[in-house]
Amino acid sequence: MIRILTDTGSDITHLGAPALGMESVELDIKFNEFEYDYRNDPEFKVFYSNLERAKDLPSTSQVNPSQYLEVFNDAKAKGDEVLVVTLSGGISGTYASAKMAQEECDYPGIVVVDSRNAIIAQRVMAEHAVKMRDEGKDILEIEKVLVDVSQKMCLTACLDTLTYLKKGGRVPPAMAIIGNAIKIKPVIAIIEGKVEAIDKVRGTQAGMRAIWDKLEKDGFDENWPICFGHTNSEERGREFMNETVKKFGIKESKMYPVGGVIGTHTGSGAIVVTYVKKS
Repeated sequence: MIRILTDTGSDITHLGAPALGMESVELDIKFNEFEYDYRNDPEFKVFYSNLERAKDLPSTSQVNPSQYLEVFNDAKAKGDEVLVVTLSGGISGTYASAKMAQEECDYPGIVVVDSRNAIIAQRVMAEHAVKMRDEGKDILEIEKVLVDVSQKMCLTACLDTLTYLKKGGRVPPAMAIIGNAIKIKPVIAIIEGKVEAIDKVRGTQAGMRAIWDKLEKDGFDENWPICFGHTNSEERGREFMNETVKKFGIKESKMYPVGGVIGTHTGSGAIVVTYVKKS
C-alpha cells in the first residue's frame, strides 16, 4: 500500500485529508492572543476573523520531524510505502523536517517530494499522487511525475491590500497607507519555490489583467486542471474564475478557499490561480 502524505501548507486539513485518500500533518499557526486550529476549520473563516482583529501577524512554524516520524514508523511496521508532498522548501523548513525524519526512520519505502509550491498548487500535486496510486502506478513512477511537474507548476495571486505585507515588514508603513488609499494591488507569484512580487497595479481589474497576461505568456498544459482560490472572498474568487475560464476556454477548473499559511501575508480578498505551464 502507498500512503500519500502532505501538510497543511496545501490547505488540506488533518480532518479533511482522509476523504481525499491521503493524510496530512500540521503547520502550527499561532496568534499572540490565541491559537488557530487547522484541524477544525476547513473553511478558514475563523482564521480570517482572527487575523483582522489581531494586533500582530500570527507566527507559522514548520512541521516537526516527529510528526513525520510517527507516520513513517507506522508505515515501516505495516510494510506500507509513503510518498510525501511537502510545502516548498524555499518557503518553509517543512521539507527539511520530512527529510530528517526519513533519514532517522531508515526505511527505503519512503519518498519525499518538494512541491516547490504551496496552497492550491501543492494540493493539485498531492491529489494527482492519489490518482496515480489508485491507477496502480508504483511509488517511483509517481515521484517522477511530481518532480517533473514541480518545475512547471505556476501560482499567481493578486492581493487586495498592502496591510499584511506592511505588518510582516515587507513594505514600509507609509507605502502601505498611500498604496491602500490609491488602491494599489500587489501581484505575487511563487518562482523557483519562493514567493516573489512581480507587479503592482491599480485596482482589482488591473490585477486580473496582470494574471491573465502571465497565463497567456506561459501557456498551460490542458492535461492538468487550472485551479482558482480566494482568501475569505468567495464571490470575488468565483467572478475571477468565471471570467478566466471564459477568456481562455478552460475545460477543467476548480476553486478552493486559501487558509492561513499564505493568508497570513495576504489578508482577505486575494484571488489566486494555479496551472501547469506548457513545456
